[in-house]
Amino acid sequence: MNLPHMISELVKAQNNFDSVAYANCFAKNAEVFDEGKTHKGKAEIESWIDKANKEYRATMEPVAYDEDENILSAKTSGNFPGSPIILKYHFKLSNGFIQSLKVTD
Repeated sequence: MNLPHMISELVKAQNNFDSVAYANCFAKNAEVFDEGKTHKGKAEIESWIDKANKEYRATMEPVAYDEDENILSAKTSGNFPGSPIILKYHFKLSNGFIQSLKVTD
C-alpha cells in the first residue's frame, strides 16, 4: 500500500506510542476530530494522543487507502471495547503535513 509520507509517519508514531512524533506529523494549526471532540493545534493534539496512548494503547494496521479521498482504513487494536475495529482516518494534507484528521467507524 502506497501511503503519503506523513500518513506513514503517523502510523509509525502511533504504533510506537510516540506522542511527540505523532504531533509532529501535523501542521501548526491542524485539527483532529475523534470521539466527539476537536483538538486544535500541535500542543493540544500531542496532549490528546498522549492521554489516548496511555489509556487505550491502540495500534494501527493499514488495510486500505483511498488516494482520491485521503481515507485510510486501519485495523485498530487496543484496550477498548470492541477491539479490534476497522476505523477510517479522513486526512486533509497541506504542504506535506496533516492539516486535519477525522476518525470515524
